[in-house]
Amino acid sequence: MIEKIKQGNHTYAAIFSMALLTFVGILNETAMNVTYPELVTVFGVSLDVIQWITTGYLLMVTIVMGTTAYLLRQFPAQKLALVAVGMFVIGDVIGACATNFPVLLVARLIQAMATGLSTPILFHLIFTEIPANRKGIMTGFAGMVISFAPAIGPTYGGIVSEIMSWRMIFWLILPLALISLVIGQLTIDTRPIGNPKRFSYLSLFLLSLALVLVVYSVSLIGNGGLTGRFWFSLCLGIIFSLLFIYVNNSGHSQLLNLSIFRVVPIRLSTITYFNLQFINIGISLVIPVYMQYVLHSSAMVAGLVLLPGSAIGAVIAPLGGRWADQQGYAIPVITGSALLVIGASCFILFQSRLTALTVAIFFLILRIGFNLSFSCTISNASMLVKQENSSDVNSVFNMVQQFAGSMGTGLLASLVAYFQNQSTGSLINRTMIGGRVDYLIVACLALVTLITVILNYRIQEKNKLN
Repeated sequence: MIEKIKQGNHTYAAIFSMALLTFVGILNETAMNVTYPELVTVFGVSLDVIQWITTGYLLMVTIVMGTTAYLLRQFPAQKLALVAVGMFVIGDVIGACATNFPVLLVARLIQAMATGLSTPILFHLIFTEIPANRKGIMTGFAGMVISFAPAIGPTYGGIVSEIMSWRMIFWLILPLALISLVIGQLTIDTRPIGNPKRFSYLSLFLLSLALVLVVYSVSLIGNGGLTGRFWFSLCLGIIFSLLFIYVNNSGHSQLLNLSIFRVVPIRLSTITYFNLQFINIGISLVIPVYMQYVLHSSAMVAGLVLLPGSAIGAVIAPLGGRWADQQGYAIPVITGSALLVIGASCFILFQSRLTALTVAIFFLILRIGFNLSFSCTISNASMLVKQENSSDVNSVFNMVQQFAGSMGTGLLASLVAYFQNQSTGSLINRTMIGGRVDYLIVACLALVTLITVILNYRIQEKNKLN
């Protein structure tokens, strides 16, 4: 009995170490969002260019996550965790000392590689080391980390940049990464199980190229709209995506096991997961930018309006997981999706009367809905496949949610930039129009998510009866 307790504590400590590194990595994704207006002036670049410090970060995380299904089978998680912390520390120091935009972007990309490893390791430890009757609450804990960090990021970044400097955003999180290093190296001991196929470098190249081209095409909207360059880049991205699927599913090497998508609920859960993170990361970018340009808020206030929703949402995530353990996944996910629709719709209906208080309230409703749905979606998906395929669900879903984040920031920031670059009307009115379009997109995606979730759990219930 004592040995089991010790082993359980050992496992939870390992999960905590990766949760801590994941937290600081994802916190860093959005902490710079509130500094956009300042960085535009400091580095002399436009908003649609500066947003790449977030979009590029998310895109690199997505690419690295595409390799983790193979890496977690091939190498000990302890060594992967060591590599992750090392890259985060290197990127953090370079970012804090950056003197121009290209150096800052490179630093962010190095840190993103660390986050791309740490998040799948976190879920891998949960899926392989935690009993089935505890997976809901533990994935709720992981979901709390993943959803709380990007939402609290603007609050953290706003306070630090207002009181000290945007460079301190990097320095203050460095000790947390070092704590993760010590705990992780002492407690992580999960062994690799090997790979049935060799690593497909060609698949990784094609996938990376496809993702970069698609996100790049979206970023072009901010500087001219739907131009020929936009359509050319988008079409190339789609072509390389199809080539990736063909190469990945053929031959003796493989990057991702896409056979999990033969299960219809997995496909629907993937759509849900994408939409949830698109909304989560996208709205966390739009609100601080909108607050500063339209409502003339300071960077601190623009970040603080996200704090109530972030804090309460963090508590809701594990409670939603416990609810799922007790009552099944359908009720918390459907409830959360409905609240997501309500919260997103409020931004459209009351845009002309938005204040710091109403923004905080609407974001709170949206975040409660998001946190009820997010972690339960990946946890439910992991239960729909065989145990040996849990790492594939882990890798694919984490890759999807990061790609969704990069698309969310890229598209929504580009739309605001597009309307800001118009020559008619004041900057405030142009930003308001861009914000209105962004809020409409978020509300539509929330509605699609609710419909998809209802259909998903009806199919799952029908499959159980059969």
